[in-house]
Amino acid sequence: MPSETFIFVGVSTGQSSIMKIFPEWAKILGLNAQIKGCDIPLNAPAASYSRIVRAIRDDPSVRGALVTAHKIDLLQACRDMFEFLDPHAHICDEVSCIAKVGGLLHGFAKDTISSGMALDHFVPPDHWQGGRSDVLCLGAGGAATAISVCMAERSRIAAHPRRFLLVDIVPGRLDAIRRIHDKLHTGIQFDYFLHSDAVENDALLSELPAGSLVINATGMGKDRPGSPITDAARFPQGGLAWELNYRGERRFMRQARAQAEERDLTIEDGWNYFLHGWTEVIAEVFATNVSDGIFEKLAEAAATHRPARQRREKV
Repeated sequence: MPSETFIFVGVSTGQSSIMKIFPEWAKILGLNAQIKGCDIPLNAPAASYSRIVRAIRDDPSVRGALVTAHKIDLLQACRDMFEFLDPHAHICDEVSCIAKVGGLLHGFAKDTISSGMALDHFVPPDHWQGGRSDVLCLGAGGAATAISVCMAERSRIAAHPRRFLLVDIVPGRLDAIRRIHDKLHTGIQFDYFLHSDAVENDALLSELPAGSLVINATGMGKDRPGSPITDAARFPQGGLAWELNYRGERRFMRQARAQAEERDLTIEDGWNYFLHGWTEVIAEVFATNVSDGIFEKLAEAAATHRPARQRREKV
């Protein structure tokens, strides 16, 4: 019987592949631990988050937690319960990882790190040389925040995109991410667009320079059908298309694949982002090292639990 518990705080945790993957990962990593889901509806009252974080802190069998959809709300409700917050938690104003150190809670925003690892998986090291390409991120929520902060931090020491364009249908999300970008020192120019019509997004695609990266960070194609662009949209020549979903109908990815040969596109889905997101948190919570070699073993073990259709469609 596992002696330690790892909490997964989400909305519908039972549907996640990690519930089947974690027991195999625990064996590979030598952890005597089990995963336990904790479902909370979106925009729950602050008392709900306080109750969960207090239970994590006070239960000696719990090592820590991964937080998905509630990263911002949880920190807002429970900031005073954390002994330590890492720099990314302060910048992004969220917590995706809760680790216990000497019985005290440490909070981390790991998505900035894991998004960088996922980018390195499919973006060539010299891709941004010359600074002539852009990034268009459709969606301005948590994933967009992590990716944009990652690129802004890298821009201080490496080649980077010329512009980072963000699109959302909710003014508040654009305002929030703009406030985060205002804290950063970067050579990247950030631009923000409030669009409610996919045709408007098509127009932005048409203006992108060759080699630009287009990201679907809206959630469309997984939790809800559709795509943030129409079938008439044209991806940039020699560009990259990143579908952050790793399951669901993923229409955005199908649209990119239809142009892959003609436009010389590199296409990636969200599977490696999912894997790095989890392994980064597990490594922090259990104070273990996940080297490149171990990550490959974990990825191989996880692949068998991927929905069959997504395994076949992986680019």
